[in-house]
Amino acid sequence: MSVLLLLVTNLRKKDMERALLPYELQDRSEMPVTGRAVDYHANQVINWHHHPNAQLLHAVHGVMVVSTEVGQWIVPPTRGIWLPAGIRHSTRILGEVHMRSVYIRPDAAAGLPTECKAVGISPLLRELILEAIRIPQPYTADSRDGRLMRLLLDEVCVLPTLPLHLPQPSDARLLKICDMINQRPYDDSTLAQWSDRLRVDVKTIQRLFLRETGMNFGQWRQQARLLVALEQLAGSKKVVDVALNLGYASPSAFATMFKRQFGVAPSDFFTGTGKPPISKAN
Repeated sequence: MSVLLLLVTNLRKKDMERALLPYELQDRSEMPVTGRAVDYHANQVINWHHHPNAQLLHAVHGVMVVSTEVGQWIVPPTRGIWLPAGIRHSTRILGEVHMRSVYIRPDAAAGLPTECKAVGISPLLRELILEAIRIPQPYTADSRDGRLMRLLLDEVCVLPTLPLHLPQPSDARLLKICDMINQRPYDDSTLAQWSDRLRVDVKTIQRLFLRETGMNFGQWRQQARLLVALEQLAGSKKVVDVALNLGYASPSAFATMFKRQFGVAPSDFFTGTGKPPISKAN
């Protein structure tokens, strides 16, 4: 190898090391808050991993589906997901995504959320996240940067929970039902029909759904259909096509159900023109 080529190779290696260093620090920094910006191409999958610090994950553009061992969340623009430290998760990218998130040390503030949840991102918090990305590390608590991060933490402690979560059961019998609904959201099989197929009493199925997901069978199926609808709408499918794909008799019936759950019409959900309702549970 020539001296010139060796020099260029070493320089590239050092550049790569410098490029990797910020990420290595971001999810395990000793600073209370660290920001990160990264863009993803359509259909990318970020495999299962976890962070030693908590993560507030937010996309300023595009839609993500985040999965954990207890369920999945869909994360459209103007929303986000809170992932406590150590939670294993994977992320599926729907369309091009511009992810802007912050890593937060678990002891950075009292009152930080302790469970995964989809959250509303207010205009103020969005700007704080964008500014956190630009703040050089380290910073001091009594500086302008430190005070900005403190305000960001205050906002995180009062994040509103949104109904974008589909809890995942562990019972093998329920998983058969849930897998079929996810694959065929238009399927209208009744509990009695599932009872015959699985040879399980109807009341047992209902009891298991409530115990393992916090929802009854009908509520879980509706939530699964809603999340499929969000994925399809994010892929630019027409409302009428989404309604038919989910088994609704008409687009108006689908729109009524959608607005009752999210507070906005299907056509407005990804534009940020409406505010979805706050839920008391994930």
